[in-house]
Amino acid sequence: MARYTGPKSKIARKFGEPIYGTDKYLDRHSYPPGQHGLAAKRKKVSEYGTQLKEKQKAKYIYGLLERQFSNLFKKASRMSGVTGETLIQLLEQRLDNVVYRLGIAPTRAAARQLVSHRHIVVNGSVCGIPSYHVKVGDIVGVRERSKALDVIVNSLQGVNRSRYTWLEWDGNQMAGKFMSVPAREDIPENIKEQLIVELYSK
Repeated sequence: MARYTGPKSKIARKFGEPIYGTDKYLDRHSYPPGQHGLAAKRKKVSEYGTQLKEKQKAKYIYGLLERQFSNLFKKASRMSGVTGETLIQLLEQRLDNVVYRLGIAPTRAAARQLVSHRHIVVNGSVCGIPSYHVKVGDIVGVRERSKALDVIVNSLQGVNRSRYTWLEWDGNQMAGKFMSVPAREDIPENIKEQLIVELYSK
């Protein structure tokens, strides 16, 4: 399936945020990309444009394509609770995101690759589906024969997991438990989900 493989700093500058993590280039060039840079006379963004931009930002952050994101929104809209918050919670419950949050992979893209290459187990069984919906009580860990992989070992060093209260990590087993569905205020991503709801409601 297609994935964005272009310049990541360009995307970060487009949104003015470190979409893919720490970005030194964004720090030096905090304005949008383009040959005219700061001198460009940019038009005022419409309400629709603002809503679309927020949806695109969420897609880039979590690494989803349009159809995946749209289907997830439809699922969130059918569930009880606030649709926007439910959408963000569903995104957080994707297996590739949980692997990233646990520190097993340095980025969500790397986490997706680990899952696809069958290095990750859920409740003791290998799972190669990045979009797998992790449920409360599930144990997500590293496959036994994959525990010595450099990318995993290096990623696990010095990871601060204490800020993710909904996850519990066992370093000896190299596995983490999904304790609860995170509250929206505990999820650190800077996404205005209400704008996404308004966009899909048109």
